[in-house]
Amino acid sequence: MRQDAASDFVPHDTDAETHAIQMEIYRRLGPSGRSQAAFRLMVLARNVAVSGIRSRHPDYDERQVCRALVRLRHGDAVAREVWPTERLVDP
Repeated sequence: MRQDAASDFVPHDTDAETHAIQMEIYRRLGPSGRSQAAFRLMVLARNVAVSGIRSRHPDYDERQVCRALVRLRHGDAVAREVWPTERLVDP
C-alpha cells in the first residue's frame, strides 16, 4: 500500500478541499502527533461506548459495564472465552 493511500479516500461527508486541509494537518503532526491523535480518538470512542452501555443499563455495576464493553468491541466468542462460566451481558 502506498504511504498516502489513506489520503486518497475522501469521506462522503467531507468535501475534497476540506479533506485536503485535514490531510495536510495530519502530515504536519508527524508520526508522534498522529499517534497521539489516534490514541485520543480511541479513548473518546471507548468513553462513548461506555456511556451508551451505562445509559441502556443503569443497573450495571463496573464489572458488568466492562463485560458489556468487551462483548460490544470483540464479540460473543471472545466474551465467552474470557468469562466461560458466566452468561453474556447485553451491551
